Amino acid sequence: MIALSLAEIAEVVGGQTHDIPDPSVQVTGPVVRDSREAVPGSLFAAFAGERVDGHDYAAAVVEAGAVAVLGTRPVGVPAIVVDDVQTALGALARHVVRRLGATLVALTGSAGKTSTKDLIAQVLRSKAPTVFTPGSLNNEIGLPLTALSATEETRFLVLEMGARGIGHISYLAGLTPPKVGLVLNVGSAHIGEFGGREQIAQAKGELVEALPSEADGGTAVLNADDPYVRAMAARTKAKVIFFGESGEADVRAENVRLTDTGQPSFRLHTPSGASDVTMRLYGEHHVSNALAAAAVAHELGMSADEIAVALSEAGSLSRWRMEVTERPDGVTIVNDAYNANPESMRAALRALAAMGKGRRTWAVLGKMAELGDEALAEHDAVGRLAVRLNVSKLVAVGGREAAWLQLGAYNEGSWGEESVHVSDAQAAVDLLRSELRPGDVVLVKASRSVGLESVAQALLESGAEGEVSAR
Repeated sequence: MIALSLAEIAEVVGGQTHDIPDPSVQVTGPVVRDSREAVPGSLFAAFAGERVDGHDYAAAVVEAGAVAVLGTRPVGVPAIVVDDVQTALGALARHVVRRLGATLVALTGSAGKTSTKDLIAQVLRSKAPTVFTPGSLNNEIGLPLTALSATEETRFLVLEMGARGIGHISYLAGLTPPKVGLVLNVGSAHIGEFGGREQIAQAKGELVEALPSEADGGTAVLNADDPYVRAMAARTKAKVIFFGESGEADVRAENVRLTDTGQPSFRLHTPSGASDVTMRLYGEHHVSNALAAAAVAHELGMSADEIAVALSEAGSLSRWRMEVTERPDGVTIVNDAYNANPESMRAALRALAAMGKGRRTWAVLGKMAELGDEALAEHDAVGRLAVRLNVSKLVAVGGREAAWLQLGAYNEGSWGEESVHVSDAQAAVDLLRSELRPGDVVLVKASRSVGLESVAQALLESGAEGEVSAR
């Protein structure tokens, strides 16, 4: 964080100082909410949860070097006391962002946010110091904490914005007003919470409404291939630049193909020129993510050649997102278990099919959450797609939704023993350990709540060490 005294912070957040001998002492380190992350110069934000109360760790964080605690009550060590810690964090983030000389880039969408954010960050940091959302900490707490990790040297601040309803992105954009706003897509993720794609589009479009006008330097980067996103051009006063396969896209890809290992290669076209890209990531769906990142980078002054080099060098920064690992016995494990929705499931299955040409392929799939009334149809469709892509075997893991996956595969055609429904992760591990052969490719994917990353981890450990159980 930029250096601020405790007196300044108290004024910004409307708090009262307690047990602070010298209010001029400065916070020079990060703002953290996990006591284990406290370092000299940091500020500890104490949240009171259902099971853990951060205030109980006040003495420990100060002993570790934290300058003070931001909490809702005095704790016997230097503290700034506020009515609500989350609100205070937001106010502090807004203050810090206004003082930064950084260009703020915000992005949202139903699928691909984290992967695209990671690509944007890697491209921009090849040009100048860049701070970006770690993992998918894109909510009312994670976003301010990311913004507060920026320093005087930061030139680009890349923030992922999530939404669980109307008004959420407006709130986040108010805390950290972006100059560049990117909307990737409007899909099925969280459709059960929103009620329909129109409502999702309304929520995602709040980002472009928050942008400054074109005259004031605002730019909206929109997916020309998604009609809901394309229509958002009418909701902003910012400059609009389109990316995608559409002929009207300002940033587009030509000659898209997949390498023998399933990595996309294409000719990148931007208004400033064209250049060739071969990505390290797996799956054709990353082409759209790369185009989005390229459009942002172009607007921030990078040439097509600079962008292409950075995209070709970019890797995966966030865990359990198409993590590809080959075991010593030649079995390849693709851990994409962080989350799942219909769009990302289809993309992952297509990536599996591309990676597994000439090899046996396994799709170990579980529930896609928060689909509401569309849950049955969407799980059935994913099961059918696995058949159409000639996946060798589908292992559906879990309860009712997994049964729908398996039934969709069974009903699609000639599949009998090629699809199986198992009760839990351990049953999936037991099945795979008994049937995997060298050269097989295994995709593991489900919504985060299912926890199928344990299957991927168990298979990796099994390949290296022998007996192991899924956790």
